[in-house]
Amino acid sequence: MSPEKSVPLRIAIPDMVSPSYFPAIAAVELGYFGKEGLEATIELLFPVTKTYEALRDGQIDFVGGAAHATLYAFRAWTGCKLLCALSQNMYWFLVVRKDLGLSRGDLRALKGLRIGAAPGPADGLKRMLIDAGIDPEREVKIGPVPGAAGAGVSFGMAAARALEEGAVAQGGLRPGRLFRM
Repeated sequence: MSPEKSVPLRIAIPDMVSPSYFPAIAAVELGYFGKEGLEATIELLFPVTKTYEALRDGQIDFVGGAAHATLYAFRAWTGCKLLCALSQNMYWFLVVRKDLGLSRGDLRALKGLRIGAAPGPADGLKRMLIDAGIDPEREVKIGPVPGAAGAGVSFGMAAARALEEGAVAQGGLRPGRLFRM
């Protein structure tokens, strides 16, 4: 297709840090969309919920984002379609206090702890806990990380500060062992 006939394609991603969005960025930068006659651009639109709202409202054409966040703008998947996975599994880590002596992968040991999590990862964590036989509403306290909301805020850095300041330390998180979600 000639450049005059290329079709503009606006792809939004919620951040430039998450490894799961890299394939969308690479496909644009390496010209894969161009080879199909599409003039693709990447637009940064934070947070991921607003990214999907922009898709719903017709402001962008595609989203490279977490699949679970789709449901914040498209109830019961009505009005959207999941086309492909940019990555698999969750790339988030759950970090706990070393002095708790937990073993990697021992989700039952999380009972009674306070866990700070972003909205999307919190949903995934709750599902994982349910699959492990843990009631996330009664047996674990999952809440937001203090100072981790807002445009331009690094969730990881805010979480590290909250750990350092003890905001989520009481029976909760401190640097130590990792759980892969």
